Amino acid sequence: MKILVIEDNESVCSMLEMFFLKEDIQGHFVHDGIEGYNKFTSESFDVVIVDWMLPGMDGVTICRKIRADKSTVPIIMLTAKDSESDQVLGLEMGADDYVTKPFSPLALMARIRAVTRRYNKVNEEHDTTYLETQCFKISRETREVFLNNTPITNLTPKEFDLLYYFAQHPRQVFSREQLLERVWGYQFYGDERTVDVHIKRLRKKVGTDNQPFFHTVWGVGYKFDESVEVNAN
Repeated sequence: MKILVIEDNESVCSMLEMFFLKEDIQGHFVHDGIEGYNKFTSESFDVVIVDWMLPGMDGVTICRKIRADKSTVPIIMLTAKDSESDQVLGLEMGADDYVTKPFSPLALMARIRAVTRRYNKVNEEHDTTYLETQCFKISRETREVFLNNTPITNLTPKEFDLLYYFAQHPRQVFSREQLLERVWGYQFYGDERTVDVHIKRLRKKVGTDNQPFFHTVWGVGYKFDESVEVNAN
């Protein structure tokens, strides 16, 4: 595995470098945001780990530029910021996961394995047909989404994964922990607000006040139902 780490804290980089060696991971470490982004565009990587606060170019901007380039490479954001608004911004810009400092290398490795396992699974499943529901037409291979024949082009990679999973299981209720395990690819670890953030964003991007598609089941979790028209939760 080849991982690009864009992080200006040299002690963090040294810790990860030693851990990567034990895991037989090829780590490339860059301490400046602009240099890190240029490194990404000049080489191929399996995972990008990027710090939020960086000299030259911040991690959120790097994440946004990578997604603007149509790259689906898994991105994990490292940051000392842990507020909901910060998490929303990082995920909205296209990060696949969010790890707050301080963190353990073992916990980070679990996230790395999860995002790469999910990424590889998506790329190995070469769909030749669309998943069609009452309102949606979705291709996992091309990652195209159509809502009532209108293309939806502003979904982040994780928003797409969540929509696709829900569309495969209409009207089935899932807890946040189940969604983290089945869409994010790991047993619940961290803040379950990650799920709430993505549901909120999906409601804004593909739903309306009267038909949000993603319904809150109080005390349990969420379900995807196109047949029910209600006020947004």
